[in-house]
Amino acid sequence: MIEALRNDDIIDKVGGRFKLAALMQKRWLELIQGARPMVDPKGLTEMEIVIREIEEDKIELTEPQDYAEDDDDE
Repeated sequence: MIEALRNDDIIDKVGGRFKLAALMQKRWLELIQGARPMVDPKGLTEMEIVIREIEEDKIELTEPQDYAEDDDDE
């Protein structure tokens, strides 16, 4: 499953390496804190769950609402 990180497809799907790292960190922390996985977790580590959720378009990185509103004002 970690092989998915060796391919640029997952990086392109999210919009870059920084966004991928941010999304993975955010979701991994949610799982550690008790969030339910959106994919079948049997036999997978938390990191593998995160990668599978990204691959299956179950999660995405969103801008905080206050930043999105600031962009509209410009």
